[in-house]
Amino acid sequence: MFEVEYNSQSKKFLKNADKNLVERIIKKLEEVRENPFRYLEHYEGDKCYKLRIGDYRALIDVDSEKKILLVRVLDKRGRIYKR
Repeated sequence: MFEVEYNSQSKKFLKNADKNLVERIIKKLEEVRENPFRYLEHYEGDKCYKLRIGDYRALIDVDSEKKILLVRVLDKRGRIYKR
């Protein structure tokens, strides 16, 4: 099973987001921990993966050797791809 870590930007998003949204994101990331490549899609713009959580997206780096999922960015679908 993989471990989920957050960078400062994604922590800030979770801190300021609605409680229900945060619960939904955490629940989805718990599912992803067991089998990440079932849920993650390769993101063309960068060497990372994207995860769909309703209208929100997460950009995630995967370290297969250390079994770590690093959540780099969390944001609404429309805003995340403009970065």
